[in-house]
Amino acid sequence: MEAKLHSIEYGQSEIAFHLNFKERKTLAIHVYPDRSVVVDAPANTSIDKIKSRVIKRAKWIRKQQRFFERYPPALPARKYISGEAFRYLGRQYTLKIEHSIINQVKLLRGQLYVYATYQNPKHIKELVDTWYRDKANRMFKERFTECLKQVKRKISIEHDGQFKLRAMKTRWGSCSVKNQITLNPELIAAHKECIDYVIIHELCHIVEHNHSKEFYRLLEKAMPDWEKRKDKLETTMERRDL
Repeated sequence: MEAKLHSIEYGQSEIAFHLNFKERKTLAIHVYPDRSVVVDAPANTSIDKIKSRVIKRAKWIRKQQRFFERYPPALPARKYISGEAFRYLGRQYTLKIEHSIINQVKLLRGQLYVYATYQNPKHIKELVDTWYRDKANRMFKERFTECLKQVKRKISIEHDGQFKLRAMKTRWGSCSVKNQITLNPELIAAHKECIDYVIIHELCHIVEHNHSKEFYRLLEKAMPDWEKRKDKLETTMERRDL
């Protein structure tokens, strides 16, 4: 059954929400990244009772909506055609595809040129992905070395300097219980200061494999402006967790 749209008054405005009746015992309110509000309620719950609950949670709902307003909207699926926008180290470039007898990708004058023997989207995607991964591997090695010096000097953390690249839908980086650090190659689209933040965040997990107060104490000591960098990462890139 399609969710019905309802609303409640909150201050000088209103909060609209989609209502679903389900076989469940409790009422749940969800706020999604597009700032839409969905209420899942037990079957036979009265509308008045549901609206009363939404009113009680209105302040929290607005807070969540403001939170999501800070982040850029989700990008549509790429078509890998000329004119599309791509990011690299915080700057935006326009994709330009040229026919060539050799396959090559270059950054020239604000454009990401793809010289390709075949111009079908699948082939273009393979060339672009390979280029990004190669750039990510080189840049991350450079930044990892610098970040290691920083954490060794400031918080005495040691690491062998090795990391893996793996595409991840919901994370920029991770650190296993064996201290294996993995970085998302798509992070190469972010500013260098944001890349450093992700690397140092994961290096701090070598000591604290959680997000406890002690973890953030370490992060603060290693990178005093980490919150500014985190905010920049999340407001310029599609949001992911660490």
